[in-house]
Amino acid sequence: MRAVLRVLAPLLGLALAAAGVLMVIEVVAAWVLPETEGLLIPWRQWGVTLANLSWNENPVPGIAIGVGVAGLLLIIVGLAARRGDVRLEAPTTAMTVTTSPRVLARLVGTRVRASDDVLSASVSASARRVAVTVLAWHDAPPDLREVIVGRVKELLDALPLRRRPRVAVSLRKQEGVR
Repeated sequence: MRAVLRVLAPLLGLALAAAGVLMVIEVVAAWVLPETEGLLIPWRQWGVTLANLSWNENPVPGIAIGVGVAGLLLIIVGLAARRGDVRLEAPTTAMTVTTSPRVLARLVGTRVRASDDVLSASVSASARRVAVTVLAWHDAPPDLREVIVGRVKELLDALPLRRRPRVAVSLRKQEGVR
């Protein structure tokens, strides 16, 4: 949802800026040429048409419903696009302590890469899940996956997390000489 909001916000901003520029052009044109109907938009014709409409006529309720639905969709997109911070236990109830998933992933990655049997490790983390992909040497012990899961869980237990994420570890072995 954050990606949708990052695309939608500049587009709506550009549309509002364009409408503002168009309004300035129309006002200046009305001051300079008062006898014209409008430079780009036929304001007088639109004014006559809108003056003859009532709230009960066909296009008005449909437009009102459409604008209301579009507004609700924008509100939903804005509310759903919250940050995916990892919440930590605060020292007092008056404080909110968070960290980013990137920091959590770096902590886990440093702990996993500290093992001699690990060639490389890739970690992605969120508030709900920590996924570790390990590339180990070909002569790594058979219980290396369980050792890594234990190290990650030990690290997560040491952190003051409000909710402990699930841990998923996948292991591949690298063939060849060390």
